[in-house]
Formats: sequence, C-alpha cells, structure tokens
Amino acid sequence: MSEIAQLEARLDRRMLLQLGAAAGIGAALMPKLAWASQTRDLLPHVRAVIEKWVGPGKFPGMVASLGLPGRGTQFVARGSEGFTDPDPVTPDSLFRIYSMTKPVTGMAAMLLIDEGKLGLDQPLYDILPKFRDMQVQVTPDGSVTELEPEQRPIRIRNLITHTSGLGYTIIQQGPIKALMEEKGLIAGQISRRTIPGLSRGEPVRSLAKFADGLAEVPLVYQPGTKWSYSVGLDLMGRVIEVVSGKSFDEFLKERIFDPAGMPSTWFRVPGSEAHRLTTNYGVVAERLVPIDKGAESIYLDDPAFPFGGAGLVSTPRDYDRFLRMLANYGAIDGKRVMGELAVRVGTANLLPEGVAGPAMMSPASQFGAGGRVGVGPEAGIYGWAGAAGTVGMVDMRNALTSSIFVQFMPPNALDLLPDFQKALKADVMALLEKNT
Repeated sequence: MSEIAQLEARLDRRMLLQLGAAAGIGAALMPKLAWASQTRDLLPHVRAVIEKWVGPGKFPGMVASLGLPGRGTQFVARGSEGFTDPDPVTPDSLFRIYSMTKPVTGMAAMLLIDEGKLGLDQPLYDILPKFRDMQVQVTPDGSVTELEPEQRPIRIRNLITHTSGLGYTIIQQGPIKALMEEKGLIAGQISRRTIPGLSRGEPVRSLAKFADGLAEVPLVYQPGTKWSYSVGLDLMGRVIEVVSGKSFDEFLKERIFDPAGMPSTWFRVPGSEAHRLTTNYGVVAERLVPIDKGAESIYLDDPAFPFGGAGLVSTPRDYDRFLRMLANYGAIDGKRVMGELAVRVGTANLLPEGVAGPAMMSPASQFGAGGRVGVGPEAGIYGWAGAAGTVGMVDMRNALTSSIFVQFMPPNALDLLPDFQKALKADVMALLEKNT
C-alpha cells in the first residue's frame, strides 16, 4: 500500500469535531491569573511537551502560546518550518489554520449584525433569494430525490452555528456527498497533488457560484433542528459580500485584519512571504509524509474562492492578536475593532432553542459565532481547531489566550494535542499555586 493510500485509510474526517475542546481551561481554575503577570516563564510544562515532540523522527517544529492580562503573550517555538526547510519556526511563521478560519468569519458576521446590516434571525433568503423554499432529505445522507419541504427558513444564526442543515463534503456520505462534489461545492484545499481520501475535486471558481450551487442541493437536516458540521461559514462569506458590497477577503482585511494588527493573515500567501510558510504533513504509520511543502504550496496560488470555513493562512502572533482582541471585548492596543456587545454575543451560546451542541465532542459544549463555547467548568471558553493541528482558544472571563501551531493531518493520529492540553492545564495550575 502506498504512503498516501495508508494516509487515506487512517483519515477520520470527523476528528475535526473532537478538537474544539483541546487546550480548554475551565474558568473556575483561573480566578487569579492576573496576579501571575510577573512570572518569568509561564509555560514550563508546555515547553517540555514541545521539546519532547520536536526532533528527528518527530515534528520539524511547532509553536505554542499563553497570554495573560497585564503582560504580552509568551510564545514557545522549537525546530524548523519543515524537515527540508532549515528556517527556524517562530511566532511569525505561516501555518494553514483551516477551520480556525470559522471564528474569524463568525466575528465578521457579528460586525455586520452589530451595525444593523444583518439580523441574527434574519432569513438567509432576504440576502440570497435562491435559498427560499429549500428541500430537505427525508433520510440524512440518503436519497437526494426523496425530499420534503423545509419547515422553517435558514437564518443567519443557523449559518454561523452549523444548524442550517447544509452538508459538508468532509462529513456527508453517499449521494449527497457525490452531488456536492460533482457540482464543485468543495470548501477547502490541501495540496497541488491529487491525494486519495483528501482531494475532493475542483471547487467552483467564485463565492457567488458556490452559493448558487448550494441553493440547488438538498439540505441534510431541517434548518434549526440539529448541530451538524457544515459549509455554513463558507456560505456566510457570500452573505458578507452581498451585504457589505465588498469582496469577502477585502472585508476581512479592512474590518478585522488591518485594525487588529494582523498583517500576515491571508487566503493566498504572497510570493515574497513564501519563505515563512511551513510544510504540512500527513501521518502514515506514525511517520510524517509531506503533502504540501511551503516552497511549492497550493496556498501560493489564488484559491478558487475565499473559503470562510477553512481557507486562511496565519501566524501564531497574528492569531493571538485576534484572540486578544476578543479577550478585550473588541479592542486591542487602544483601537476598537468590534463593538463590545458583538463580541459578548458572538462568544456566547447562539444555538437555536432546544438544539444541543456538538454531540461528538467531549466535554459537552455549546456553540457561538463559528466557535465552540464551553459550559460548566469551561464556561467562558471560546475557540476552535484546524484540520492540520492548530488550536486557538480564549477565556473570556479571564482575558486569557492559548494556542498551538503545528502542521499534520489528521491531528488525532498522534497524541501531541492531548499532551499539550494536559501541559497547558498544569502550567496554569502552577501559576495559581504560586499566587495563593
């Protein structure tokens, strides 16, 4: 069996749903974190984990971070940007963040809602008329001809919380998956190479065509009845274009990236910055096989369209600024990027009444604008993870940010992320013990 075939056999697409809780730290554990602002090394346990996982036969490099109120974020970086790339990995190295794009798109939607240009419960067909009177599969992932009318329209709330009923080619099976792929309703990219089990065909070449195509495909579930991972945040990109009168990527740059001080976050990496782009690997028999080298990455080309659910490349420093902006309820370095109410609502539970959060994630959670929302001991935690091993979280109650950046697929193939989660919690608990 070839290396890529082995990767295909091991790939579990639903692993994405299990990553949202990685690095979550319960708010109850951190009431005194601000007191630790003078501690020199915040991350000794995380540092040890990274040193354990970086080296020959392991990972070429990775970056982790922890940010506390009252001091700058501390980054831990070890190794290089690829096994054949000697450049040291740093907080300014570029990583494919995949589904960590979703919280960015969710907050872009909250910007427009806060300005009164969108309504949280506004019907999608108000903006995209082709989504009026959608048809729904009688049996999810079953026949695409045995259909029933929608019982309620898709609303903006549904798009940003994965409760729209829309499908996702990385989740669905059977005829609906085949139909979406045939129509090019593919929301993401991995490599210039065709990789069995990962490649899904050619996406349509614009957000407008993507939206029009989705309107012609049956929904998998009745809108507002079930949390199911979907292309809702990708479709949200088209909504933002229509409402704002700007291209989706231009809107993000003008309204979030530039004011938040995120100069290295793009859907396409400029050629002049290609030297900072890390290599992405597939895990085959616990060995890393390059599937998208930085120097020849597909992310150096214009994407088919800006994927609002999985398309961004960013740096640990840039994404931490996004998280810090949220932690400060919309402001960073004295500049307001979002309204406080928009952030408070977007990082809280937005699921329709009676709808449970992601069933495949542990512990139990709710969902906000593009990201997981913790409950119980994890109340106040908001964030999401990416398909190549990146995780970014913010504790809204304690203004704490945390992240890990690495590049391997699938990210549940190795125990790195659970190790990181345990180490991060140990470091936070140690900070508390020093200040009790």
